Amino acid sequence: MLSHPLMIQIPPSMQMTDEQFFEFCQVNRDLRIERDRFGEILIMPPTGSETGNREFNIAVQLGIWTEQDGTGIAFSSSTGFTLSTGAKRSPDASWMKLERWNTLSSEQQQRFAPICPDFVVELRSPSDNLQPLKDKMAEYIKEPGVQLGWLIDRKHRRVYIYRPGQPEKIWENPETVSGEPVLPGFILNMNKVW
Repeated sequence: MLSHPLMIQIPPSMQMTDEQFFEFCQVNRDLRIERDRFGEILIMPPTGSETGNREFNIAVQLGIWTEQDGTGIAFSSSTGFTLSTGAKRSPDASWMKLERWNTLSSEQQQRFAPICPDFVVELRSPSDNLQPLKDKMAEYIKEPGVQLGWLIDRKHRRVYIYRPGQPEKIWENPETVSGEPVLPGFILNMNKVW
């Protein structure tokens, strides 16, 4: 059983186009696959049951707020996005303003949308190394349109907060985390996550 991401390097002569990579992911839909900006493919192991439950709790809370707010749409961890660097990433939970989503064609929306959400969340699994997740958050926060990112480290009960042009902030063992002002009124209850 895979416990850490598996990195597959593809020779330059065999690099997949965006369409081929999308098809590759569809054929292997039981795997969580990402591609970094250098074209290296990362196959993520499935989360453990406990982490999967915590990830679900984040998605449920975000989903309920999204339905009540009505200004955007939320995405699950199996949603892929194409970043401006060409990387294909799948945050554990994410949200995007409808006005940005609606600028995409139907075909773009059905594939790995060429846009990064306004808000992204990554949840650290017990087997995850922290630095690669921090690197991923730094990659997200440099993307056009991204306003807020949370890296939730259950192991140390920390939440790393990322905003464009600002230094990373760390909250130690918070009871709640607010999405203000990007997600007005969204408060993540951390009791459901820790």
